[in-house]
Amino acid sequence: MATERGAETTSPLDEVMEEIRRELVRRVAADDRDSNRDVYDALKDE
Repeated sequence: MATERGAETTSPLDEVMEEIRRELVRRVAADDRDSNRDVYDALKDE
């Protein structure tokens, strides 16, 4: 939400939603690495 000066304020809900987004991204990235471990290992060995 913007104030008159243009500075953006965040509500506690916004902060919680941002934490949830970060955790989801972290989990998806970790799952992707685990699912594709053979590809990552092959690239590392080149």
